[in-house]
Order: sequence, then structure tokens, then C-alpha cells
Amino acid sequence: MLSLAVMVLLAGLVHLIGQEQADAAAARQRRAMGSRNQGQQGGPGAMRGGIEPWLDELTKAYEKNDREKMGQLLEDMKQRGQRFQRGMGRPGEGMQPGQGRPMMGRRDTSSTENPPLSKSEAEKKTMSVLDDMDKNQRAGMMNVPITDGRLLRLLTETIGAKHVVEIGTSNGYSGNWLCLALRTTGGKLTTYEIDAHRASLARENFKRAGVDKLVTLIEGDAHKEAPKLKEPIDLLFIDADKEGYTDYLNKLLPLVRPGGLIVAHNISIRGGRAGIPEYVKAVTTNPDLETIFYEQGAGVSVTLKKR
Repeated sequence: MLSLAVMVLLAGLVHLIGQEQADAAAARQRRAMGSRNQGQQGGPGAMRGGIEPWLDELTKAYEKNDREKMGQLLEDMKQRGQRFQRGMGRPGEGMQPGQGRPMMGRRDTSSTENPPLSKSEAEKKTMSVLDDMDKNQRAGMMNVPITDGRLLRLLTETIGAKHVVEIGTSNGYSGNWLCLALRTTGGKLTTYEIDAHRASLARENFKRAGVDKLVTLIEGDAHKEAPKLKEPIDLLFIDADKEGYTDYLNKLLPLVRPGGLIVAHNISIRGGRAGIPEYVKAVTTNPDLETIFYEQGAGVSVTLKKR
């Protein structure tokens, strides 16, 4: 019998990606559990790119009564479900053109986009690490989709950002996208992560990508640590505890330079429903701000602090 945590997951899957995908996920989980019971568990490659590692993490979090971890994992699955619906996501989560069924091997990119290309050896090194992280570290990390990573890089480089502040480092995936731009602009990244394990992974990934000299990673609660900043901010990227978005905005907006940007992840206004309503209200009712909503990836708001 599946654990309660897995049953909760499957209920979410039915809602997010449809009964057919949920049934397939359940079948894979039962097979995986059966293999473990027989002492025949496969190596990491056997599950790579699938949902089983995520299921295992959720089950472990449930058994430890780790509510914060369960919430993070369920938010990650919500993002996966959104990418299923859009025909994007990790390999195996794309949609066959003209059909409603998943197609194996499709990356997180729309049908009109090509994969990102490297201009230099340094960029190639970072892109290689990003690709490895996408394939092997995404489960449980709540990383941005590739589409949103590309958007972050584009915005950062377009405004010539010298100082980017990121709330929610995770394992450094979005930070590496930001650093692709910062290497060109001569800028730096200040990023905050409350989880020690993720912070450790991020440090390693920044070093592997050759951008660690551009990064200051502050481990701790960003609600307490970020207000200690004194330097101007060119771009603020918020991707952490959703209930804390408005607090981050209020505390750091004074440091965002006129003409600077505030980018918030997991913001969606589809069907008239606003993700994180309090934050959406804050960035759409302040006359000093101008906000648009980018819906292609996991839902992003881009806010300009007017000059």
C-alpha cells in the first residue's frame, strides 16, 4: 500500500496533470517500491528524469513529519504540473505537437525556441553545469524552468546589472543563469538560502560553473539577513517562501535603483486568479512601479521601479 504522503501527491497529480499521467506515476511508484522490497533497487540512473526520486523525498519527509519539506516538494510538483500543461518541462514532460500526450526527450522550451547556445568557453562551462543540474539535481530543489532561467539572464544583461540580489538560492540553478549575465556586465550576485544542504550544493555548483568569484552566498533567514544590505540593487529576484514575498519587497525596494527591476517567481494571473494576491496587489497599485506578468514558464512578474 502507498504511504499517505504518496496518496496526497497522487491527488495533486490528478488535479495538475490529469488522470492518465497520475496513473502512470502511481504504477511507477508501485514498481519502484516492489523492487526495493525485493532488494533490487536500481542506481540513480534508473530513475533519472522521472518522478520517483521526488516521490521518495516526499515519503521520507512525511515519515519525519517535516512539514516544511513536504510543502516545498508539493510546490515543486505544482510547477511540474504547470509545465506538463504547457508542454514544457524536464525531458519526458514535453507534448507531442498537435496532441495532448507527453513526448519523451522534450526540454523546457517552447516550440519556437532553440536550446541556448554558448558564445565562449567560459559560457560553455556554465551551460554544461546548468544542463547537468537540470538532469540530475532538479528533484526537490524547486528550480526555475529553463525558460525562466533564460529570462533572468536576458533581463540581467539587458539592464547592465552590476548587483543582483536573489532571495532563495536553492542549489544555485537560477544563480548560475544570473551569473551568465553578470560575467558580461562585470556585476556580482548576492544570494540568500536558509537551508544548509542546499547552500552547500549551491557553493559547489557555482564553483563547478566557474562563477563562484561573482557570488556572495549568505546562509540564513533572508527576512533577517537581507535588510542588512546597504548597496544599491539593480535586479531583485524573489523565489522563496511565497507568504514572505511582500515582506521582501517592502524591505528591499528602497535599495532598488530607479530603473531597476524586481522579478518574482511563481506569479500567475491566469483565469483572473492572482498567485500570491498580496504581492500582486503591492506591485500593481504602487504608482512608483510598473508591472507585467510573463506566463510562459512557471509564472513570473517583472516590475520596473520608475525613474
